[in-house]
Amino acid sequence: MLGLNPIAPFGPRALSAAALRIQRDVRQCPQGQAAHKWKTFRHICEAKDALGLSDRALTVLNALLSFHPDTVLTLGSTDLVVFPSNRELSLRAHGIPASTLRRHIAALVNSGLVQRRDSPNGKRYARRAPGGDIEQAFGFDLSPLVAFAVELAELAARAVEEQHVLDALREQVTLARRDIVKMLALGVERGVHADWAALHHEFLRLLDGRPRTPCRAALEPLAAALVELSRRILDILENHIAPTTPRSESSTSTKPTAPAEAASAGDAFPPDIEGDVASAVPVRLVAETCPDFVDYARHGLRTIRDVVDAAVVVRPLLGVSPSAWDEACSAMGQGPASVTLALILQRGNGIKNPGGYLRTLARRAAAGQFSIWPMLMALRASQRPKESSRTQSSAGPSFPDDSA
Repeated sequence: MLGLNPIAPFGPRALSAAALRIQRDVRQCPQGQAAHKWKTFRHICEAKDALGLSDRALTVLNALLSFHPDTVLTLGSTDLVVFPSNRELSLRAHGIPASTLRRHIAALVNSGLVQRRDSPNGKRYARRAPGGDIEQAFGFDLSPLVAFAVELAELAARAVEEQHVLDALREQVTLARRDIVKMLALGVERGVHADWAALHHEFLRLLDGRPRTPCRAALEPLAAALVELSRRILDILENHIAPTTPRSESSTSTKPTAPAEAASAGDAFPPDIEGDVASAVPVRLVAETCPDFVDYARHGLRTIRDVVDAAVVVRPLLGVSPSAWDEACSAMGQGPASVTLALILQRGNGIKNPGGYLRTLARRAAAGQFSIWPMLMALRASQRPKESSRTQSSAGPSFPDDSA
């Protein structure tokens, strides 16, 4: 027997230079080199992003490995080629359709993890010697997994380390955001002399620069900037609040709401605060749509009183003047005005002049031309990427021009 290992694919598929390179590298590896197939598979799973593989492709690879009877794969052995039919391979890959199966097999071949050993007619089978041993098999060669096992392990180690750093950066960003929000709220409540509106604007500007898909290159400068801003705010508070004469907690906390006035998280605003029953909004809906506003609520958003108390903290941070706030409360009611402020905060730097924008909405409300619901629904819909195309047309009229 000539012992020919075919490398050219069957049918119209062309032979690629990458296939020749992989064939050469496998041939140059010493015979007898071994690899634990499930450990190697785990390394591939950990490095799947670097290899450009999807979860479904890993499912197909797992199915291919299951057709090899041994746990340890050894270069030079005659059984490194597995030859399952598409039907059997699909069943072991949790019922993947044939068209999907072919696509993911091609992805595994292109990534260099397996090689095709196509028969003259393209079928997968094995020719056996008179003694029953496999003489030659046509199917998928697992030799690259053994030849590149060390490189795959190193690639997986780098991927795990990168993910560890990314998780640490995400934690740092989250902790810095929480500290900044709480310190801004404390500074406003205690009446500490500082330009809180400018600090809050800087905070929003940093958050607006967050990437949709976090990566290390984007999170490192963001985390550093947030930590630096947090330290600056902490210095301001420490320089203006004497630790030996702390103010009573009762002087800064809000008065407890009477049971008769309290509302559940799903209840609408009480009429005495709302002012307009027709524009009532459930507190739970406000909390879900405006998560940034929830950070400024001292005791969470459970009742309308919590919404109003959080708005008192947010107003100076957004640079809204007392006169603009009074005008909004007179035109809308204190509850709806507080919800409107929450929506303005959630939009971040998308509104350049929050005070002027609130005045515009107050004038529309006084003329009977403003309702919270379209504004709330437009923001809520914009938070759903799948529905963004359907909500672009409604976002314009729901959010009036903020150039005022």
